[in-house]
Amino acid sequence: MKAHFFQPPAAISAFFIHFCAMFQKLQNRWKVSGISLVLIICTFAIGGSLCGYAGRKIMALLPVDKGVLWVIIYILLITLLWPLAVLLVSIPLGQFTFFRKYIAKIIGRFGGRRQTQPVRIAIFASGGGSNALQIINRFAGSPHLKIVLIVCNKPGAGVLQIAADHHIPYLVIEKEAFFKGTHYLPELQQYQTDFIVLAGFLWKIPAGLIQAYPHKIVNIHPALLPKYGGKGMYGHFVHEAVVQNGEKETGITIHYVDEQYDHGTHIFQARCPVTPGDTPETVAQKVLVLEHRHFAEVIAQVLGYPLAT
Repeated sequence: MKAHFFQPPAAISAFFIHFCAMFQKLQNRWKVSGISLVLIICTFAIGGSLCGYAGRKIMALLPVDKGVLWVIIYILLITLLWPLAVLLVSIPLGQFTFFRKYIAKIIGRFGGRRQTQPVRIAIFASGGGSNALQIINRFAGSPHLKIVLIVCNKPGAGVLQIAADHHIPYLVIEKEAFFKGTHYLPELQQYQTDFIVLAGFLWKIPAGLIQAYPHKIVNIHPALLPKYGGKGMYGHFVHEAVVQNGEKETGITIHYVDEQYDHGTHIFQARCPVTPGDTPETVAQKVLVLEHRHFAEVIAQVLGYPLAT
């Protein structure tokens, strides 16, 4: 006897697939967790209902008969009440920060003005942080670019002292939570992170973090990709391979991050010669000069705010 399982109608299945895709798209766009997105949608719904209820009550008190004028006044009234309603509802649901920024953005677009809020950047680093320091110094005082967080996977790494010296919050992360937990998305959202820069960060970025920041994570690699990239190819391992293979040149590659090591779309490359007398150490010095010279500028260009030379 064959077992028969209930199969939902094709229309219901298609609707469910579309809903899940839309939910994921909104989650990525707003960079929020699934629970936060549910609470945001609830705030929209409850706030909209509260706004409509208050609007009808107010209209009942006005000496205006239902007609074209009544509709015009009602629309204007709802437009004014809606921001207040959703902000009020967002407080008990814990979404006040999101809606404050959301409404400010709407007002800015309505007024035809470009938003003056800076792009909020988190730097991920694993070591001494020389590239992080260059970026911090180059962005200092910029009204458009702001380093809001340093993320490090090594307690005691030099980059943490750089963060402390520049009064930048820092976060020391653990492998289990990074790869199998929340990927520290709630912490990144707490600092309203818009963009992520990998400056000598040695862990692979998990898919969940890439999906939350699509095309908003960049990395610098100390070689001319696709050469000398992939798992295990970092730091002195790259420079040793370059020298051993008799390369005539090397350099840096700045690229977007995807789910494979050193694989994302290239943004920028710079080159330097490798001479017969070079060692991995001298090659590393040449490459570091290129990193310090170009990384901050390329990040600023990607974000639409070129730095003054």
